[in-house]
Amino acid sequence: MNTQRIAAIFEKDYKDFLKNSSLLVTAAIPIFMALLYSQMDFGGEMTFAVFTIVGITFSAVTAGSMITMMAEEKEKNTLRGLIQSPASFIDIIIGKCLLTSVVTIIVLGISLLLIGFEPLLETRMIIGTILAFIFFLFLGIGVGLFAKTLASTYVYTTPIMIVFGFTPILLSIDFFINNKVASTIIEYFPMIQLLEIDETSSWVPLGIIGIWLVASIIFAFVLFKKAVKDD
Repeated sequence: MNTQRIAAIFEKDYKDFLKNSSLLVTAAIPIFMALLYSQMDFGGEMTFAVFTIVGITFSAVTAGSMITMMAEEKEKNTLRGLIQSPASFIDIIIGKCLLTSVVTIIVLGISLLLIGFEPLLETRMIIGTILAFIFFLFLGIGVGLFAKTLASTYVYTTPIMIVFGFTPILLSIDFFINNKVASTIIEYFPMIQLLEIDETSSWVPLGIIGIWLVASIIFAFVLFKKAVKDD
């Protein structure tokens, strides 16, 4: 691992991020949602709102930013330069993830300050949230490498936000309430497992999130190796 190469990738991404209005708008979505939730009456129970904000942040900001940045690298052919440079796979991944991680922490921090963060303070919850965050990072990397063009990223980002980010909301929709198969499948998704951690004393949800994480790392690695061969 070379810190100078990682810093160079981070600096480039930082400059590109400031020029990309869509990424800046995306980063504002969770904060806007948190402002709305802060004005709503949840009867003293903000758990649902907290996990919805976490899901929106991870799907829109974390995964969405990684998808956009990786797809942009491919479209501009700068990914080829990265792959052919002395930077290793680890250097590239850490460098690409660093800016997204910083932005995610800032956005999530501001959002949770607006609505509260008490449900996230328990040890198992902290571990689960970190695992879920890394899952969304690698999911974004994999999907970004899979996308053919930058314009096509919206086709992938929206379903990810709905299926993975808004999962708690999905379970309140009649279709999922009345459809046992669909609701059972959804219950194994990362955000629902975070809710399970909050509601139970079991460590099983952490294991399930860990499986999602491993799957996302394999997915990203396979797509990265494919990109190396294509280039």
